[in-house]
Amino acid sequence: MLQTLDLTPFILSFKLAGLTTLILFLISLPFAWYLSQSRSKTKPFMEALTALPMVLPPSVLGFYFLMIFSQIELNFTFTGLVIASCLYSFPFMVQPLQGGFESLNKNMLEASYLAGKSKFKTLLFVALPNIKPALITALIITFAHTVGEFGVILMIGGSIPNETKVASIAIYEMVEIMDYATAHIYSLIMLLISFLVLLSVYLFNHTQKRIGGFH
Repeated sequence: MLQTLDLTPFILSFKLAGLTTLILFLISLPFAWYLSQSRSKTKPFMEALTALPMVLPPSVLGFYFLMIFSQIELNFTFTGLVIASCLYSFPFMVQPLQGGFESLNKNMLEASYLAGKSKFKTLLFVALPNIKPALITALIITFAHTVGEFGVILMIGGSIPNETKVASIAIYEMVEIMDYATAHIYSLIMLLISFLVLLSVYLFNHTQKRIGGFH
């Protein structure tokens, strides 16, 4: 039986994704810049550690988060979801930014340093404006990945209405109670959101390539 459509899970999902994306951008920007410029022998180790959430099963990450967060009373809270999402989505922000920085013309960076700009100013006013496709990709993919999280979210947050019951959890619950009609509507909304997010990334990147081709 189709229930009244509750949009609260989607609002929570977007709130979680927005906060996660903002926090990760602020953290990942200097870290990705450091990795792109580093020649340290520890760089492969840091890159492997950064990429770890991409290959570990969400249940493994969720289990360790559950154990750690239980010591600081963050389980089944929205704050706990934000922290877990930041850790889980970290590589989706770092890797595109790092790739963008590594593709920059090194002469442009050297010219900035010779002009007296610090590394921080070079990052903000020279490097960042010249990696727009990578930046937009990092922001949008991180946002979309967070919206679609399930395994980690389920283990850390459970399903507390107006607190941790995000869209992916709501779909799971609808299937459990065999309310396939509502599950279908929720899933369709998520499908459309995911498609539009990816479409926006590809459209932007293709536009940037066409603009670049005219120079």
